[in-house]
Amino acid sequence: MKLSRFAAFSSSLLLGAVLALTGAGAAQAAESAALDYVALGDSYSSGVGAGSYDSASGSCKRSTKAYPVLWAAANSPSSFAFTACSGARTGDVTANQLGPLSAATDLVSVTIGGNDAGFADVMTTCVLQSEATCISRVNQAKSYVDTTLPGKLDAVYNAIRNKAPSARVVVLGYPRFYKLGGSCIAGLSENERAAINSGSDYLNAATAKRAADHGFTFASVVPAFTGHEICSGSAWLHSVNWLNIGESYHPTASGQSGGYLPSFRNVA
Repeated sequence: MKLSRFAAFSSSLLLGAVLALTGAGAAQAAESAALDYVALGDSYSSGVGAGSYDSASGSCKRSTKAYPVLWAAANSPSSFAFTACSGARTGDVTANQLGPLSAATDLVSVTIGGNDAGFADVMTTCVLQSEATCISRVNQAKSYVDTTLPGKLDAVYNAIRNKAPSARVVVLGYPRFYKLGGSCIAGLSENERAAINSGSDYLNAATAKRAADHGFTFASVVPAFTGHEICSGSAWLHSVNWLNIGESYHPTASGQSGGYLPSFRNVA
């Protein structure tokens, strides 16, 4: 008799736990399904480097393996608009990407600022010119981040908030590009790699401050990419890609799914 009561009690506990878990899962799914999500930004959000580009997106190179698409596939929001575009600068976001935003928008993601700060030119300079010229160009980019970029980020963030006053806005940063003391035996010098990493950190710090001042959430991808930088032996970033130069120094499909997606998912 005692055993029977214990079994019944255990069964009721188990049933309650299952129902509680099922209810929590259903509630979470319902919450995601009710979301209207808009993904803005540059090539790090459009998915350049991940392949599988949507031909309809043209030169914007929006990939089906980009983190916004992966998040939407996993969470089935009620609506999903993907306007991120390769090469975008802050002015391109405000001019061309904000159409889907409205008072009904619940969630926005964005990466922006790297192209304004001259990311592509920094990398070209460092690959093709001297160490001293590379470090000087990184310092020039840092000066831009100090003097000019904050105002440009403010313009983007203000425009997003004006069009989507109730949305949760997640601003994602950029990875460090190189593992120092890593496996690379050719290419850039260690000083150049360190300078490029410091430039990325500098940009992330400035972006995080502007995001916080606007009440937005900043999501660093540096922790997720640690151990997967160029020269790590397990890189989630392309080095120089001579076959498709535009993919150089961009996340691979693994960088999108293993680096950007969880960084976004943890705060979305």
